[in-house]
Amino acid sequence: MPFESPDWPLAELLRDIRAGKVQLPDFQRDWKWDDARIVSLLATITRGYPIGVVMTLETGGDGARFKPKPLAGVPATGLPGPEQLLLDGQQRLTSLYQSLMSGKVVDTTDDRGKRLKRWYYIDVDQALRDEGDREEAIVSVPEDRVIRDDFGRRIVADYSTMEKECAAGMFPFSIALDGDAKLDWSLEFIGVDLDRRAKWKQFQSSVLDNLSSYLVPVIKLTKTTPKEAVCTVFEKVNTGGVALNVFELLTATYAGDKAYFTAQGEDFRLNDYWRDVQQRLEPHRVLRFLENTDFLQAVTLLATWERKRAYEGDARNAPGVGCKRRDMLRLKLTEFLHWAPKVTEALEWAAAFLAAEHIFDARDVPYRTQLVPLAAIGAALGDEAALWGHDTKLRQWFWCGVLGELYGGATDTRFARDLEQVTSWLEGRIREPLTVTDASFHEDRLYTLRTRNSAAYKGIYALLMRQGGRDWMKAEALGQAAFYNYKVDIHHIFPKVWCERNGIDPIWRESIVNKTALSRQTNLKIGGQSPRDYLPKIERAAGIKSKDLDAILATHAIEPKYLRRADFDKFFDARAEALLNLVGAAMGKRAVRSGETESDESASAYDLEREELGDEPTS
Repeated sequence: MPFESPDWPLAELLRDIRAGKVQLPDFQRDWKWDDARIVSLLATITRGYPIGVVMTLETGGDGARFKPKPLAGVPATGLPGPEQLLLDGQQRLTSLYQSLMSGKVVDTTDDRGKRLKRWYYIDVDQALRDEGDREEAIVSVPEDRVIRDDFGRRIVADYSTMEKECAAGMFPFSIALDGDAKLDWSLEFIGVDLDRRAKWKQFQSSVLDNLSSYLVPVIKLTKTTPKEAVCTVFEKVNTGGVALNVFELLTATYAGDKAYFTAQGEDFRLNDYWRDVQQRLEPHRVLRFLENTDFLQAVTLLATWERKRAYEGDARNAPGVGCKRRDMLRLKLTEFLHWAPKVTEALEWAAAFLAAEHIFDARDVPYRTQLVPLAAIGAALGDEAALWGHDTKLRQWFWCGVLGELYGGATDTRFARDLEQVTSWLEGRIREPLTVTDASFHEDRLYTLRTRNSAAYKGIYALLMRQGGRDWMKAEALGQAAFYNYKVDIHHIFPKVWCERNGIDPIWRESIVNKTALSRQTNLKIGGQSPRDYLPKIERAAGIKSKDLDAILATHAIEPKYLRRADFDKFFDARAEALLNLVGAAMGKRAVRSGETESDESASAYDLEREELGDEPTS
């Protein structure tokens, strides 16, 4: 990645900004420096102290095909295409341009975010004193250049004309780089006063010359820099501390697509497209945590998958399927426009898919990341996703990923493998995808699932509702409407208070084995009582017979007789076995029992989650 490291005279750099030779890539955030930071920056410059390195990108190469925009305060009309794009230094250079070069009042804020319009002055006498902070010599004044107090009733200082500025010895930064204006001001300031002449010469040499001769160190990336390198560099060096999102970079790339502009007569705005997608998906609460990069990953998976399929029979030369950052950055606008509508439709299908598995809300989605391959697979299959055989296999793949906890780390490689292997599996070309064959669930893991921090915990919660779990008081299955209407959540079966009184180890008390999906009303009826006491109260309150309540308890994988006796140990053992059978049925493979194989992973998970006790709603 070739680059140059020139020093750029500040005055020349600001003139190039004004002329549009230096602009921002469209992905840059807005300028936001407040009044105090501008004063500090001006103080630093007038001392001749360094303000840090600026980074630019030479335009004209593949890595710089971004829609440009001028820096804040630069008139946007009539500008030529930029020669350099500013990657790092926007806040500093915008502040300097507006205060030193624009000739206009600076539109900034105070430290509380209140909008201010300010001119900046430096007190000649105070700037020449050796003692004191240079910032004390710099003053920001209102737009009319009059400082007032007493709620605006008393004028403290008036710099509204050059004569008044000179009389007060307050030099305006707005003319500091304008030779003619600076000369006129000096003549007015000096007048016939020889003492002022000497003062001006000293002020010019010790303050103003620091501005006019100031050199800004620059790292200039050449036009050969690839797009993904631009993204990486921006993340590493951006002094604003805001990491560059791939979505933002593609927004600027697509906005600068000349072919699209020629065909459509307007820029393509990726942000606007995503906003429309969000509005369409808004009714699906299960998708509300979906991010724009998730959407891009699904689109990129499909675009790269299609490219590879074009090489059918030529595996050696076929490109890979992927959705890493470099793959997303290489996504063409035509590919995006082809696949994005299909991904949007597939996400709506995915919401219905999850609802059928009794996952209704975004906080209960085991892995948000698994929505990426799910949507990509759905888009690739189209209407065939609903075929009985395909649907059955897709649900097995989904639950293997959830209960095998396979989407918690680096996942983009698995995404690509899922799209290829699951579609091939459904076409009968392979026996099973690796996500199915790799997945396993160990009995020991069941006892360490205690909070929504675990995907498998949320998965078992959904499976209990999916297998027909009903609320203990409401005469309605726990479907989507009941889930929201009755405020269903995960609650203790043996209440926390009862467990504490009876010496139950918190490890077992907080396990998913001792929790189930219940309405808020039922949980309140349980309170902190023994099951021996609260079950008869539920029967009376709901008007339900004991045998009918026992049948409902069985839908929660609970053995009623142990619950009615308040026999925690036998209840726990029986329910653990029932949950393991439930897990095995969902994964299409038997859960591994303790002692059948070594399970270092489960032991590790146990240790990691010991501190998670008590995070869930208590009963």
